[in-house]
Amino acid sequence: MTEKLNYSLDITTEVCPMTFVKTKLLVERMPSGELLEVRLKGSEPLGNVPRSITELGHEIVSTTREDGEAEDGIHRILIRKK
Repeated sequence: MTEKLNYSLDITTEVCPMTFVKTKLLVERMPSGELLEVRLKGSEPLGNVPRSITELGHEIVSTTREDGEAEDGIHRILIRKK
């Protein structure tokens, strides 16, 4: 990645709805244009967090699965605050 991360959040041990709540609270504190990388685990957070963040008007820059992880394993989501 060429862009600099401003924040990172590991919610791999959290379950919904806390995955979104913790992500939303951090995004709300960020200045516009900054980047947050969120590590999460499981198909429910993988679907809910990006959907909810885009509904709030922010951008999902990328979603990548960590090497060696299953489809519902650990993913990294890059969010840009609008």
